Parts: sequence; structure tokens; C-alpha cells
Amino acid sequence: MNYEPIIGLEVHAELLTRSKMFCGCEVVDSITAKPNRYICPVCTGQPGALPVLNRKAIELAVRVGLALGCEIHAESIFARKNYFYPDLPKGYQISQYDQPLATDGKLLIETEAGIKEIRIRRVHLEEDTGKLSHADAHSFIDYNRSGVPLLEIVTEPGLRSPDEAKAYASALRAILRYLDVNSGDMEKGVIRFEANVSVRKTGSDQLNPRTEIKNLNSFRALAQGIEYEIARQTEIYSRGGIVEQETLGFNEAAGKTYSQRGKEDAHDYRYFPEPDLPPLVLDADWIHSIRTQLPELPDAKTKRFISDFNLTPSDARFLTSDLSLAHYFERVAASSKSPAKTVHSWIAGEFMRNLNDSGASIGDVTLAPESFAQLIDMVTDKIIGGNAAKIVLTELLQNGGDPAQIVKEKGLAQVSDESFIQEAVTKVLNDNPSEVEKYLAGKETLLQWFVGQVARATKGKADPNVTRDALVKGLEERRK
Repeated sequence: MNYEPIIGLEVHAELLTRSKMFCGCEVVDSITAKPNRYICPVCTGQPGALPVLNRKAIELAVRVGLALGCEIHAESIFARKNYFYPDLPKGYQISQYDQPLATDGKLLIETEAGIKEIRIRRVHLEEDTGKLSHADAHSFIDYNRSGVPLLEIVTEPGLRSPDEAKAYASALRAILRYLDVNSGDMEKGVIRFEANVSVRKTGSDQLNPRTEIKNLNSFRALAQGIEYEIARQTEIYSRGGIVEQETLGFNEAAGKTYSQRGKEDAHDYRYFPEPDLPPLVLDADWIHSIRTQLPELPDAKTKRFISDFNLTPSDARFLTSDLSLAHYFERVAASSKSPAKTVHSWIAGEFMRNLNDSGASIGDVTLAPESFAQLIDMVTDKIIGGNAAKIVLTELLQNGGDPAQIVKEKGLAQVSDESFIQEAVTKVLNDNPSEVEKYLAGKETLLQWFVGQVARATKGKADPNVTRDALVKGLEERRK
């Protein structure tokens, strides 16, 4: 019997504010900052301490709601979520429930079957917890993160595969970064995914008990956790068992989920309006002013790149997947006389290969876009060949400098002199008689291999067009 998965995602994103959600304590890097230095009576839950809303956090939350096409509610209510949080000293979390900030949004994702609309149920504000760590028989609590503004974005259960969940999470992360509301640094835990997973018989409209996989902090873990949970639940139903509704963790090393506790429903948290905070009332003109300041978002930028630069949809989506990468491409393209497709090829190819090999990110790049454009144009103008340009690019990324000067110092200028190239061609053909024989027997795809051998012999200096003509002539002469 076939089963299909039903998946919904909850995404928790820390907002890029200078101070916490309900107090004036500075927001710091919870990994590098000394523990318990950025705390006060409010964020440590001292008796009599009263919360005060962070206006900037509300603005950033509205920005996200608008970007996702949500209805922004003129009035929303903060509530107490009663649950024992060992790393939230009040013993409850201030969140939103019955009347959230925003509802009814959508996000388009790309799937194998085409573009799919994922409905977003709600976007609401809350506070983050502290950070627990464990060593030997001891547990330690750092309250620096306690009270940091947190945005929760909840989908309808409209996802149907781990790949769709990954595509949604990736698209949402890109939007948050474009809006400058979250850094997207998953390794620092500033954006975390929680997946609600159930399975049912294919074609059924029944919703079975779901499990919630908590605190997934990478796209890989998200996809693997969901995939494992789908397989686990399918196996249980296949043998006539019952899936328990529960909260799960995911052991990425083992590739398995594990039980943490029984899954709570809303009534288990005993939500009630936060008595220390009045209703949040937003002015319509203020919401409109935020809307007018929204930047160009990934989908719009992708469409513009396809239109303005004549890129394919996949090429455009690659560039717009990261705002810094999109900006860098535009600056290189603006400085280059080469076609934008050529610029894309260099960025998506050799440029990204260098970054991946060095473990660097686009934000670490010090190579000026104008210098990169100059290098690409030198290839277009046949001043240097492609292989030589790769050498120059590596040097520029590692040590900086001027492309023309590096070409001169390393003697990489392309040579079109026919006698120089003919000498290299003759040697390559003489040194590879078996390949010559295969070519003459009909394996003409070897021509490009011969071009590569000449390029290697001339250290990338030989003009590939002159090389190809000389090779064809030389090979045909040997046919006679």
C-alpha cells in the first residue's frame, strides 16, 4: 500500500535588532560572547520587572509579513505560553497565538513539477530562549540569548516531500536575508526549522497524527529528518501499528529521529493574554511606509535577470539565491563589455570553485568587480586564453593585484603566431600516434582532446582557434 507525506514547517528566525524583544539588553553573538553578560531583570524574569515592546522588531516582522503577501492585522495580542523552559527564567514565553501579527500569506517554490504555491498560516512575534549546554553530569545556562526577538513563520500542511520542504526553507531564508531581517547563519542557530510530519494512504483526505521534529539548523538535516520520519511512520502503518503524536529530536550523525516528549496541543500551553502588555495597535500609514521601502525580492530579481541579462531561469535563480552574489554579478556585468552570459559562466564556474576550495563565502571576497570584469574582457578580446585566465583569477582571489600586470609577469599572454603553434601541434601529434589513429578511424571527438594537449604544452598561450585549424590540417595530412 502506498502512503503520501503531509508536511508543514515552522521557521524560527532571530531578528536583526540591536536590543532584545522586551528590554534594552544588547543582542550579541551567542557563540562568541561571554555567557550571562548581556542580561537584566526583565530578560532574567525578576519579580516586578515589566516588558516593553521593541519597535524595530515589530517593523522587521511587518516587513516579512508584507513580503510574504500576508494580511497585517491592525491589532494583535501578545500571550503567555505556559510551559517549563529551563532556559527561559520566567517559566513562560511571551508569544502570540489567537491574534497574531500577520496571517494568510504565500511563498512560491520551484519543484520538479513546476512552480508550487505554499500557503503561510501565520507570522508572529515572540522571544527566544536562553542556551543550554551539557558537559559530563552538569548543565549550563547562558541567558544572553534569552529575550532576543524571534519571528515564527508557520505554513499550512501543503508540502509533500523533503525536497519541497528544503526548497521552501531555502526560498524563505533568501527572502529574510534580502529584507535584512535575519543573517541566515544557520550554523549560529539564528534560523531554525521545525517540521510537522504525518503520512496517510495515497489519495486519502484523512489527517493522521503528526510528529514534530525540533531544532533542525541546516537544509541537509531538514531533508534527512523528514525523509527518515516518513519512512518510520510508513513502516509503522504498514505493519498495522499506530503513530504517536510526539515531539522528536534528530540525530544527524545517526540519521535518525528520537523521542523527546509527548506532542503538546495549544490547550496544553494554557495561552492567555499577556497582562503586562497592551494590545499591539499598528497605524495604517506606518504599515504603508514599510511597504514602500521593501527591496527587490528574489522572485522579482530573478525575472529581471532573465529579462535584462538574457539568462536562463536556472542561471538567474542561482545568482539571486544569495543577495551578495546577485549584487556582485551585477557590478561585474556593469563593468564588463562581455555578454552577461559570459560573466555568469565565470562566476558560476571558476569563481565559485575557488570559493568552495578555500572555504570562503561571497562576503569574504576582496576582488573588485571591476578587476574581475577586466579579466573576463581579456579573454573575450583573446588577449589571454581561458586556462590562463583561471590562473590569473586564482591569483587575484588569493593575493589581489592587477590582471594585466599578472598576465605580464607570468607570461600568460595568448599567442596567435602560427609557427609557434604549429611546432606545438606537430609535437603533440607525433607524441600521440594511437590517438591520431583513432581520430582518423572516425573518433573525431578527440579533436578537443588534442586542443587541450596543445594548450598544456604551450601553458595556455596558444590561441585555441588557430590551434584547432592547425590540428585539423595536420590530422588530414596524416590521413593521406
